Amino acid sequence: MILVTGGAGFIGANFVLDWLAGCDEPVLNLDKLTYAGNLQNLASLQGDARHVFVQGDIGDRDLVERLLAEHRPRAVVNFAAESHVDRSIHGPEDFIQTNVVGTFRLLEAVRQHWQSLPEGERAAFRFLHVSTDEVYGTLGAQDPAFAETHAFEPNSPYSASKAASDHLVRAWHHTYGLPVLTTNCSNNYGPFHFPEKLIPLMIVNALAGKPLPVYGDGMQIRDWLYVRDHCSAIRRVLEATGYYDRSHLLRDSHLFLGCSVREFTRRRGPLNQIALRVREKVLGQPV
Repeated sequence: MILVTGGAGFIGANFVLDWLAGCDEPVLNLDKLTYAGNLQNLASLQGDARHVFVQGDIGDRDLVERLLAEHRPRAVVNFAAESHVDRSIHGPEDFIQTNVVGTFRLLEAVRQHWQSLPEGERAAFRFLHVSTDEVYGTLGAQDPAFAETHAFEPNSPYSASKAASDHLVRAWHHTYGLPVLTTNCSNNYGPFHFPEKLIPLMIVNALAGKPLPVYGDGMQIRDWLYVRDHCSAIRRVLEATGYYDRSHLLRDSHLFLGCSVREFTRRRGPLNQIALRVREKVLGQPV
């Protein structure tokens, strides 16, 4: 069994579905079910004994310790996070509590569990922390793409809180020996994407004939990765050995935000049918 935190959110739910589609190893799914968590994302698993869902907070150390002791997972994959830049600007405290304090409490519960395991289970155990490439800052128009060796330069409360969590994860390996893996992924898109994010927001607004908002001059550069490709990459990283404390940067296409939105509007006619199907998948609204 593996423990997945934040497994009812956009990326976490896709990972759980991908995992159970590819193997029979059970998943213990811990999610707080905030605004971004939705059990409907996992509706296809209803009645599936391989999926055990628990509503709860990674910051609830007593709960996490009880779950670890009861289910004895061989790995923890940590998706649980507050992850929206604009929300972090207007309300940074939730980001500090979940991404920093919550990660600390999760690490402590996992460390205690890992140290109690028999030697063979302890050697095979993994803690995989899912993070973001936003910890590296912002790319200029002529800058090369981020690499794992890029210095951390977070520019928002969200990215600063994730950078802090990355540092904690690294420190728990170097201080206590906890076998950790960290992935820093670019923006994801795909099924169950929360509608306030850029791609679904553009689709929903376009269908409604509303303006397509772009921050600033639209020249910010963002990388994009299909969420199911991200899930496949996480599975591969989880299988790795001997790469503890290293970051694994996961990315794909490289776009100016303004240019990508303009391309969307230029092709809006033929994209309408695609947009309608995406609306049904993301928002649960029938075509």
